[in-house]
Amino acid sequence: MKAVLLKETRKFQMETRERPTPEAGEVVVRIEHVGICGSDMHYYEHGHNGDNELTVPTIMGHESSGTIVETGAGVTGSSVGDRVALEPGIPCGSCRYCDIDEYNLCEDMHFMASPPDDGALVEYVSWPAERTYSLPETVSTRAGALCEPLSVAIHANRRGNVDSGDTVLVTGCGPIGLLCMDAAYAAGATDVIVADIVERKLELATKRGASHTIQTNEQSLVDAVDEVTDGGVDVVLECSGAEAVIDRTIATVRKGGQVVFVGLPQDPELSADVFDLIDNELDISGSFRFRNTYSQAIELLASEQVDVESLVDFECSLADTQRAFERAADPEVVKGMISVAGQ
Repeated sequence: MKAVLLKETRKFQMETRERPTPEAGEVVVRIEHVGICGSDMHYYEHGHNGDNELTVPTIMGHESSGTIVETGAGVTGSSVGDRVALEPGIPCGSCRYCDIDEYNLCEDMHFMASPPDDGALVEYVSWPAERTYSLPETVSTRAGALCEPLSVAIHANRRGNVDSGDTVLVTGCGPIGLLCMDAAYAAGATDVIVADIVERKLELATKRGASHTIQTNEQSLVDAVDEVTDGGVDVVLECSGAEAVIDRTIATVRKGGQVVFVGLPQDPELSADVFDLIDNELDISGSFRFRNTYSQAIELLASEQVDVESLVDFECSLADTQRAFERAADPEVVKGMISVAGQ
């Protein structure tokens, strides 16, 4: 079978590998679609994502879907021919975080495309059946692959306790930011303000239902939020990873509000006035990946509450992975997709 590996920064190479066979509890999935994620781009452009380094050639891609072509011993509830989305993390199941069902914080997590674990830019993957989720007929495998970024958005909203009637600020209009907006509305938010520096992305956010947009290289984020709220927003979902925006988020939230950090900055330091945090009783949270979200993500897609396919700017074949990543590096691009089965 064909596999595409990131050999070093900005250099992919196609190789041939043996098709996997399923172990007990696993299914073999013929991969059909893989989304290009921001973390993939960090590895491609910089050789690392946060603290995780690209130390060996690694198959990228963790936003994936496909069709089951083989099942291993003991698999129930999954059958050959099922179209599925793959949850990309395999937790250990025995650490203290797995014991309390906070498995996204697992101390021994194996996660697709998180070196040295390989990802889904390959023709076939053997994966635990319990980490695959059947797609209804109305949800395409193209959309199914994007259950992963939608799951990130669902988890971020849960971390921010977004609820009915809330006003939410989302900073950053990449796929995660736009899906955080969609998930906020699905959670009951009344207004969602979005901020970015790219005009095209703000226009897309408006089309998707943003109540207000702020172009942060043209306007003051704090002043713009003050103009359209009464004392600040209830929740900030920071998805840009831009240090200049991160430093201003605390000044945009109301007393008793919450700031959730989702995007990864190049500089991880946060400047904060502790007096402000105490006097205004602010809650600051991190949001890391997701847990127990895939079923809800599929429900949101099936009910058409969230449209993920309209985020996709282009689709390339597996053989064109190098070109796909070069295109995805354009700041105007929201989401690139690789069609593995279509190559």
